[in-house]
Amino acid sequence: MSLSNTTTSPNHTVPFGWIVGITSLAFVVAQLDVSIVNIALPPIAKTYQASISTLQWVIDAYTLAFAVLMLSAGNLSDLLGAKRIFQLGICIFGIASIGCGFAGSAATLIAFRVLQGVGAATMIPSSLAILNQAFAHDPAKRVRAVGLWTAAGSAAIAAGPIVGGLLIQISNWRYIFFVNVPLCLAGFLFSFRLAQNKTSVNKGFDIAGQITWMLSITALIAVIIEWPNFGFKDPVIFGGLLFSAATLVAFLTIEKRVNHPMLPLHLFDAPTFNVLLLLGAVLNGAYYGTVFTLSLYLQNVLHYSSLNAGLAFLPLTVGFVISNLISGRVINKFGIRKPIIIGLAMFAVGFAGLFIAKDNTPYWQLFLPFLIIPMGMGLAVPAMTNGILSSVDKSLSGTASAALNTVRQAAGAIGVAVFGAIGVGGSAAILHSISVSATITIISTLAIIGLNLKYLK
Repeated sequence: MSLSNTTTSPNHTVPFGWIVGITSLAFVVAQLDVSIVNIALPPIAKTYQASISTLQWVIDAYTLAFAVLMLSAGNLSDLLGAKRIFQLGICIFGIASIGCGFAGSAATLIAFRVLQGVGAATMIPSSLAILNQAFAHDPAKRVRAVGLWTAAGSAAIAAGPIVGGLLIQISNWRYIFFVNVPLCLAGFLFSFRLAQNKTSVNKGFDIAGQITWMLSITALIAVIIEWPNFGFKDPVIFGGLLFSAATLVAFLTIEKRVNHPMLPLHLFDAPTFNVLLLLGAVLNGAYYGTVFTLSLYLQNVLHYSSLNAGLAFLPLTVGFVISNLISGRVINKFGIRKPIIIGLAMFAVGFAGLFIAKDNTPYWQLFLPFLIIPMGMGLAVPAMTNGILSSVDKSLSGTASAALNTVRQAAGAIGVAVFGAIGVGGSAAILHSISVSATITIISTLAIIGLNLKYLK
């Protein structure tokens, strides 16, 4: 029997809620670990006597592995079947979470964070491919499913600091990783009810492309993180930039020539696809980098406890949940263009509100920016995701979703690296990083609004 025939009963025979619930659970644990660690940075630093650059690696080791491996995971999802890859990813993530919780050194923690990133990279494109293939026959239902999937992940990323603050308050920072284990176990066991999706016998696996892509992005992130320690003129930094550029050129060359590229370059022929990828990069780079800096701001500048800092992020959770839950209806009524533009406008307004952040700013003044930023992002992201999925054949849904999430995660890692580097040097540097991040975000968001007005229908 060929791989292309290895399917069981179609996924639409499984209840809607079951499919969305299982795939969303994977997105929850993956997104939770993007943000939950931010609130634990001060106690982690105290445990290991870690520097800012070490803390950046604790964050970026995860998002970097997440980013560099997602394209390959998307290819494997299309090649071997989304369900198999989904189950593999959720197992890896659970095992890695145990390792993070028991880590005896910063280096060990960073290593297991890399393994967590491998698991997340494997889960996310396969979970989205499961949704896309299950509801390909009903676009309206797919919009609703993706909206709920995105809402779950967005709520998790926003709730991370709150959950982390509570766990640290009642126990210690290690439990922010142990909490993943029962969730992963439940997701793995419940996933057996899902049907195996169609696989592609005609696709190969692009090893050379994966290696060059991984080397390019890893070198770039490493250079940004270590830039403050070495300085630009240091041969390690300058050489790292040249190496990153050279391997990126090699990657693009390989993708043009191989029979089965991990990233089919014809996807970029459509302006809509490119604009939506750029949108994902701007949103994640700004959000991840700024949340990293705000976590330091709340605890190191305003001197909030871990619990109070986590509770301070509560409006982010509320904003994401509200906008994600209404996004499906908005998209079905107006298409993707209007919610993206309105969401981006709100995103920019929220970041403008961060200019008030000073060393004695009362929390009530931060409340509105903390609410408006996720509401804008939560409105734009489901529309962006549906736009990406609807622009490709469903046989490439794993690859397309992987391309989107790769760009988003890579941008998030770069955002943490850049804004974290600016924030090195105490309270004044952290405040400067917040104002720089707000300025860059507003400018780039306005540019993306212009592109969306021009290319999206």
